[in-house]
Amino acid sequence: MIAKLENANKLYQVGEQTVTALNKTSLELIEGELLLIIGPSGSGKTTLLSLLGCLINPTEGKLFIDGQDIGKLSANEMAKIRLDTIGFVFQQFNLLAPLTAEANVAFPLKMQKLSGSVITQKTAEALEKVKMSHRRKNLPRTLSGGEQQRIAIARALVTNPKIVLCDEPTASLDKDSLVIVMEELQALARNGKAVAVVTHDPRLTKYADRAVEVKNGVMNVLDIKNLEH
Repeated sequence: MIAKLENANKLYQVGEQTVTALNKTSLELIEGELLLIIGPSGSGKTTLLSLLGCLINPTEGKLFIDGQDIGKLSANEMAKIRLDTIGFVFQQFNLLAPLTAEANVAFPLKMQKLSGSVITQKTAEALEKVKMSHRRKNLPRTLSGGEQQRIAIARALVTNPKIVLCDEPTASLDKDSLVIVMEELQALARNGKAVAVVTHDPRLTKYADRAVEVKNGVMNVLDIKNLEH
């Protein structure tokens, strides 16, 4: 277990009204597993992912990352956890347009202030893992959606994070690219990462080891053996 939510919820105050984005939830991310978080738009699944990624704090309850109680950390300490321990992959890739694929992947390493030689080596290794070394000098606009997402995955894993969190990573992809990206994410889990994928697409269940469903802010564990593959 690398991450653990304990009775964590998220409430927002909108005027005089309190809106519940996520009801009290307990969930573990386990190294070596791909967890699928399924649910329709607005269900609370992205809120759940954001809590696990230390992007927002729970209103109530606790979050532990790598044994640390996040609620007791400073803003700088939380930022370091996000940089060193968690990799993010988003639906729209979020690549920096003026930078080459290689420079995009190297960006988190530069934030870690590593030496140039280490950055070069780690970047090359990450690109090789997603089979994109031959496109390292390309700008994002010259890459297909599937290729951009593989670069985004390389960027997420270049710091060797223990957790990889993905928000609708296949929503913008065609069928062939979807398979490639999900196989990449599945391989990361097989190599010891804790991978969580938010999706509204039930076709992805065949790649998962576990699955939960979020509806109206309530999370329920699914029996993955009974889900349609």
